[in-house]
Amino acid sequence: MKLTVIISTYNSEEWLRKVLIGYSVQTERDFEIIVADDGSTLKTKELIESFHSRFKFPIVHVWQEDNGFQKPKILNKAILKSTTDYLIFSDGDCIPRKDFVANHLKYREEGFFLSGGYFKLPMNISNSILEEDIVSQNCFQTSWLIKNGLKINFKITKLINFRLLTHFMNWVTPTKRTWNGHNSSAYKKELLAINGFNQDMYYGGEDRELGERLYTNGLLSKQIRYSAVCLHLDHERGYVTKEGWERNDAIRKLNKKNKVTFISNGIQTL
Repeated sequence: MKLTVIISTYNSEEWLRKVLIGYSVQTERDFEIIVADDGSTLKTKELIESFHSRFKFPIVHVWQEDNGFQKPKILNKAILKSTTDYLIFSDGDCIPRKDFVANHLKYREEGFFLSGGYFKLPMNISNSILEEDIVSQNCFQTSWLIKNGLKINFKITKLINFRLLTHFMNWVTPTKRTWNGHNSSAYKKELLAINGFNQDMYYGGEDRELGERLYTNGLLSKQIRYSAVCLHLDHERGYVTKEGWERNDAIRKLNKKNKVTFISNGIQTL
């Protein structure tokens, strides 16, 4: 296998099903999938088992008991379960375009992590996407999205699959090259060197904090938000709290100020 795709999820079987369909039609087939499950019910396990025959390699399901938002912890467990030296991270609400894995593989480079983005869909279009729309890749076509109610804006340029344009847009975009949990990748050894994700953090910037420590530890990043494309399905965020954001912001500021790279509550505490 050339790399590992780690997908985080929590009780979102309908969205995860669409995401797994997206990975089942990738142009690059030599990868393993690890579903990092933060306490879902048996429905998620059953869904994953139903997809085993669609992939060259079995899907690995890493589960932990539901004890509130513990995404950093389950991602660390998934890192330890991975069997390749290069890891892509995404979420169970992000459908990858068929060249998603191939482009992460194409642009990977020692000393860098890759920073991707997403194209966010409203709920009505998220619901209307069917299996055949993913298999045919129609749901990535601007004409299909507009036909199904999408309002045109500049961000739709992310979906234009023209190599010269995507290279140019990756270069000129003002968006920072941050670690984005829905679409980023790095060599496993670089994540182990900083002790993985910070398990002291709740929802809100926990992914960015990892990227900031990678920077402090000497890594640079590449922008691939126009090359490695995924569709972000809409959903509620009942786990978001003001207190959580404030706690995470304080941790990030402290770590940047003190140039922290290796955190205490990470992979090695598992």
